[in-house]
Amino acid sequence: MSVKDTIKRKLTEAFEPLRLEIIDESHRHAGHAGHHPDGESHFRVEIVAPAFSGKSRVERHRMVNTVLAEELAGRIHAFALKAFAPDEATGA
Repeated sequence: MSVKDTIKRKLTEAFEPLRLEIIDESHRHAGHAGHHPDGESHFRVEIVAPAFSGKSRVERHRMVNTVLAEELAGRIHAFALKAFAPDEATGA
């Protein structure tokens, strides 16, 4: 299973998102620190889920980081995250 597919599976199981966008930006970092020759080292994620309602930005990031701890400690070098509650998602 690819890193992107693993991220999708784990975030979907943990948060049941209304919207989940996972973008592999590894190709933009070729030759830079942390780049893996096979890609899948730099990701940008946007997630909208009810689980984030009433949570601060820091709490949301901690929730996601906990779910993806294994991946963040391994193959993923850079991970940009935008996490929204459903009522914040308009225009996100």
